[in-house]
Amino acid sequence: MKSKKLGVGVMKVKKMLMVWLVGLLVISLIPGEPHLHAAGGFPDVKQGHWAKVAIDSAVAKGYFKGYADGNFKPNGTVTRAEFAALLARVAKAEESEVTGHSFSDLSGHWSEAEVERAVSLGFIQPSDYPNGFQPNTPITRFEMAKWMTSGLAANNDDFKQALEDTKTTVIPVREYFKPGIPQSKSSYVAVALGTKLMSGYPDGSFGLDKKATRAETAIILQNYEQVSNREAGSFLGLKELRQVGTERTNLETISPFTTGNTSLNDVVEKTLTFRNNAGSLKLHHYIVVDTEDFKNIDSIYAPLFVDESDYNSRLDEPGVYRAFIHITIYPKAQDFSVGHYMNGVRDGIVAGSRILNQSIMDKYGYQTLPHIESKKFFKEHNNPNGITLWVEVFLDSSRELRDSIKTDDGSYASLSNK
Repeated sequence: MKSKKLGVGVMKVKKMLMVWLVGLLVISLIPGEPHLHAAGGFPDVKQGHWAKVAIDSAVAKGYFKGYADGNFKPNGTVTRAEFAALLARVAKAEESEVTGHSFSDLSGHWSEAEVERAVSLGFIQPSDYPNGFQPNTPITRFEMAKWMTSGLAANNDDFKQALEDTKTTVIPVREYFKPGIPQSKSSYVAVALGTKLMSGYPDGSFGLDKKATRAETAIILQNYEQVSNREAGSFLGLKELRQVGTERTNLETISPFTTGNTSLNDVVEKTLTFRNNAGSLKLHHYIVVDTEDFKNIDSIYAPLFVDESDYNSRLDEPGVYRAFIHITIYPKAQDFSVGHYMNGVRDGIVAGSRILNQSIMDKYGYQTLPHIESKKFFKEHNNPNGITLWVEVFLDSSRELRDSIKTDDGSYASLSNK
């Protein structure tokens, strides 16, 4: 009888120990007061780690904690519940009335109150999660982008307008070209990039479906703190993205050129038949990059088209900009070649040459005019939807610019110096 009671006691002790250990693990993940190891740093976040400053800052402010073993685990993932709690604590805005019943699967969960605060602050839209919030699911980078930009928009009308302005913009990441970013997602990615809340990966991708790491999250939180204190109009990259989304060009945002009293909106997506009748084309976008100084190439679109290896001492001088023109060509002539295009649009807004940086084009996944065997190229790529390309042209601000385009229906737009 005595041994039976002893066995029951041992079982109770084991059960209590297990609960304590689980609780300790959970607490290490929940944003809260800094862990004891924060003062001396984390063994797995050494000096020189790319996110060390942000991690130390996030821990010092109580956003993050280390684990029970003293490590931070920078490569570990972050759950929806954790990121919601982090945003709820970082946000300075006052929430609207908290209902407390947005998600049925949060009842009794440690993050319930902070998720509800994140909902009330506009970060999270309950309609995005019709099957429940699933708080322990690792959060994706797209979710992060949407939550943060939605929170900015909920607290600032200009950020709200920025989300509208960028729905159809050109987004300088690989996914924009292939497989494409749905319009329902594009503006959140655009605003996140335009404000530098988030950045792409070295391979040119944004990583919409990638799971964010704890180290990345520390950097992103630091960025959010800074961005939330600024106006949408103070971000040059975002201004470019907005102008491209609304006017199909960033010309006036990044360069000393203008469309004057005309607008590219009047001519884009309209047919322009070549003067040699060898085919036709449609203009989609006209992107300008400030390449006056190749050690400081300016434009959010620069990495998409040009880098220091493109420097041409004969052409690249102060006052010279590069424009990258997005067109679709519809060949008509038999054995259509680059010559048919060049002679068909000898001057004007849509006349350009091939982009030379093949490594950048391979990285992002778009095409330019062929270097050799152009007849074969156009034959192989021709289809009823045409051949979509990017071409390049140099713009010299020291000379008078008088480029124009007139489509078959008589629509007109021009470019000139400001």
